[in-house]
Amino acid sequence: MHGCADHLDALLRLIERHRAGRPRRLVFLGDAVDRGPDSARVLATLRALQAREPDAVTCLMGNHEALLLDAVAGRRRDLWIMNGGGAVLASFGVTDPAALPAEVVAWIAGLASLHGDVRRWYVHAGLKPGEPAPDSDLATRLWMREPFLSADHDFGRHVVHGHTPVLDGRPEVRAHRTNLDTGAVFGGPLTAGVFTAHQGPAVDFLQVG
Repeated sequence: MHGCADHLDALLRLIERHRAGRPRRLVFLGDAVDRGPDSARVLATLRALQAREPDAVTCLMGNHEALLLDAVAGRRRDLWIMNGGGAVLASFGVTDPAALPAEVVAWIAGLASLHGDVRRWYVHAGLKPGEPAPDSDLATRLWMREPFLSADHDFGRHVVHGHTPVLDGRPEVRAHRTNLDTGAVFGGPLTAGVFTAHQGPAVDFLQVG
């Protein structure tokens, strides 16, 4: 999402139309913040959704949330700013990470790094091939690219992830994983996968932008 609040609002409306009154569960794969124009509104939307439907909305941590937490704690501030953190500060109308709203920072700090259902693992970046899921460490879940992307490893469940933008606007679908990051903040669409209880890979994709 990376601060693309208008895209998020439009995608949520599209999801509501698509489900047509059927039950649904939402899993957000992290990187709500940085780079885009309105991280504050993206976070407000996610927090409100989760508060309203705690059993139906899961928000995961991405590496950009981890960078924000580091900056708030006085670590690696320059790295966060270099990776789009200045846009977050501007969206909240502050100039210092320590001035970000405490309740927002606490919500981010409480985010999980992995979610699982019967047929899938949901994670921001990836898992470590050769290690049984969900045993990968936090850094792997937030930052992994290789060898996860090229190994096409079977973790026992289909892995749904983001983190590595696919810049042709189409989600990357492999035998054992699906990458839903289609680079919304770089001009691509914001993408949701539609999954069922009957199979691991998506049965459809919804896109806006």
